[in-house]
Order: sequence, then structure tokens, then C-alpha cells
Amino acid sequence: MRVQVHPRVHEKRPEVEPDDVEAAFVSTVAKAPRLDTRPVQWVGVGLDGKNRLLEYVAIETGRDEWLIFHAMPATTKVLLEIGLKRR
Repeated sequence: MRVQVHPRVHEKRPEVEPDDVEAAFVSTVAKAPRLDTRPVQWVGVGLDGKNRLLEYVAIETGRDEWLIFHAMPATTKVLLEIGLKRR
């Protein structure tokens, strides 16, 4: 699997390094598709190498190739969206 992290992720969140995002993606705890988007966006959460729960949004750009264009510490909004938290 090939994972690319868009440079704007680190630009917006300097505390989140590209390696952190890749680790969270590989260790995904839960994810869900956003079926109303084209291409389909996947929103998920996973643990990075510093044991932080990060959320991410990614698209598949090819066979087993992913582009992550959003990542940050997990928010309640995303935890609700993927079903890890109830209202």
C-alpha cells in the first residue's frame, strides 16, 4: 500500500507530522465512506506513533494508493460520524 500525505496537513497542523498521519492510517481503528462525495472520501481514526488518536480523510488514487488530505487530533464530530461515539 502506498500512502501520500498532502503537504497542507502539516502546514495547517505543525504538530502532526506526515509519519504520524501514515501511522494512524495504517493502524485504523474505524473508518467509514462518505458516499455523497466523488471520488468517495474515507474518514477514519487511528493511533499514530505517539499514541494520539488522529482523524483523517483520504481518497483512493489508484490500486492500493491513497492520498490523505486532512488529518488532526480526532474530534467528536468524526467519532460520531464513524460510529465510535454516541450522542
